[in-house]
Amino acid sequence: MCSRRTISHFGVEFAGPWNALILILNLPTRSSLFVVKELLSQQQLREGVQRLARDVTAYYADRPLTIVGILTGSIVLLADLIRQLEMPLRVGLLQTRSYRGQSTEPGALAINPDLFPDVKNRDVLLVDDIFDTGNTLAAVFAQLDQVGARSIRSAVLLRKAGRRQVSLTPDFVAFDIPDEFVVGYGLDYNDLYRNLPHVAALERSDLTESDLAETDLASDDREGPNS
Repeated sequence: MCSRRTISHFGVEFAGPWNALILILNLPTRSSLFVVKELLSQQQLREGVQRLARDVTAYYADRPLTIVGILTGSIVLLADLIRQLEMPLRVGLLQTRSYRGQSTEPGALAINPDLFPDVKNRDVLLVDDIFDTGNTLAAVFAQLDQVGARSIRSAVLLRKAGRRQVSLTPDFVAFDIPDEFVVGYGLDYNDLYRNLPHVAALERSDLTESDLAETDLASDDREGPNS
């Protein structure tokens, strides 16, 4: 028999067996209830991060590595991944922002220079939560190349189907997922749900047209819902 459990994050009520998870999320800022379906369980996430670690280790062996996490969505993945790597490591963080105002197109991607790590003549692994259009990774790649990184590779938790707009593809991928609006394990919706221990998908019927428009504009540019 499947077990049942209660989850208290943000007024969550659990309904259904754990392996067919349906969460009813009562947001304080919205009058409607959000239905969330589990896409990746905690066990699947652990196994996915282990695969990433094995692939990264196979590629770099014992070469010193600078790992750069892209804030904010990568923080959970970054913490779990580096604890499974044994080569000499340096860890840095990057914060990116896309300013739009009233425009219907994403603005230029800005990278906070205060957090920019020293990568000159170093092997760099970029870590991000989700590869959607690829615009964020492409922009960060270009910046790192300009400051003299010796090599640049990328690792992502999720690669979303059918959304890529750049020639770049991630070097290491834990999971390929359908075109869903995902939250949890560091991914957010309006800065909520990052602390869910699994990856879940919001039902698109629960999102407003403005939510969906912002998602399409923002994708993985760090200022929309899935950042």
